[in-house]
Amino acid sequence: MNQRIVFIGDSITWWGISEGDDIGTGYVRLLHDYLKVTYPEWDFEIFNKGISGNRVTDLAERWERDVISINPDIVSISIGINDVARQFDSPEIDQVFPEQFEEILESLLTSVNKNTNASIVLMEPTIIGEDVQSEGNKKLIQYVEVIHRLADKYNVTIVPTHKAFIEFLKSNNDNTLTIDGVHMNSMGNMLMAKTWIQATKLLFG
Repeated sequence: MNQRIVFIGDSITWWGISEGDDIGTGYVRLLHDYLKVTYPEWDFEIFNKGISGNRVTDLAERWERDVISINPDIVSISIGINDVARQFDSPEIDQVFPEQFEEILESLLTSVNKNTNASIVLMEPTIIGEDVQSEGNKKLIQYVEVIHRLADKYNVTIVPTHKAFIEFLKSNNDNTLTIDGVHMNSMGNMLMAKTWIQATKLLFG
């Protein structure tokens, strides 16, 4: 069985792509390898369409080229970190607040349903800072809530990555998940991949 899977998002999805390597070294690589060895009878085509710095507005601009034109069987969306982070580090630019975030993301889901037969996977935005009470994580809550509303409305698979990361941080162990509070180290990528696998098992029968 042939399965085309598009992973689209920001630098967290893009992680590690270089010349001659279009999969990267992050969670998409882990999922690529997991799917290949777990379902050897399936023919997986994995597309990493992460671009550093992207917000949901950027996804909208490239949606036709990077998702619809590929005609995927599954599209996995990870977005929201930069929509929040830019409110802290670039307050002078136009911001994407939760209402606009929801409106644009819903239009992307509608486009997938209208133009493809793809199953949709919505990943919660992860964390901004490895402190549960950081201002970034507090602001992320509204964006996580948007993901849940849309997942319920469109009956799509949700990957509770924010929840998984927060629960890990609350466990009070000495391990870290990121290199800078946002971008994943190997353990953070593993947690993203593990959470994705657990949430999407039904898609692979």
